[in-house]
Amino acid sequence: MSIDTVKSKVPDYAKDIKLNLSSLANDETLNTQQLWGTFLACALAGRNEFVIRQVNAVAAEHLSAEALQATKAAASIMAMNNIYYRFVHLSSNKEYQTMQAKLRMNVIGNPGVEKDDFELWSLAVSAINGCGMCIDAHEAQLLQHGVSKEQIQTAVRIASVVQAVSVILDGEQALNGNNAAEQIAA
Repeated sequence: MSIDTVKSKVPDYAKDIKLNLSSLANDETLNTQQLWGTFLACALAGRNEFVIRQVNAVAAEHLSAEALQATKAAASIMAMNNIYYRFVHLSSNKEYQTMQAKLRMNVIGNPGVEKDDFELWSLAVSAINGCGMCIDAHEAQLLQHGVSKEQIQTAVRIASVVQAVSVILDGEQALNGNNAAEQIAA
């Protein structure tokens, strides 16, 4: 199982996505934990079972048990926060911005890995989920921790490509009927 396995399932009409996937899997802008944590958090956010399984298999080769847990925690907490804070941001009623969220999010303060890595994964998932308020907050934290704009851009590039792969494979499954999941897994 590898990124090549994922690439092999991407149709020819999405050749650019395949090429981007290859180049990002070999990108050296991020350290190993940042790279594979970003890939896995984004795969989880993309919700495609095949992509999640394949990326998880590769990520497990590169990440500690703590980093794997933290990556999953980043994807899960952003699944909640991105909805809530996107609502707060988009609502015409600005009173919501003054109200406490009243949602538990302790993992952000103690993620079990380096804070900047967790913030990077959270930013990438927030980009997928389209929460501008969360993107701004995580970017500010990353810049404050000395993470470069190039590293931030790389994480968002990974988010865009992993999300594109998930969408493409979901679309292909829908076009090919119920047996597509079995075909993808083969």
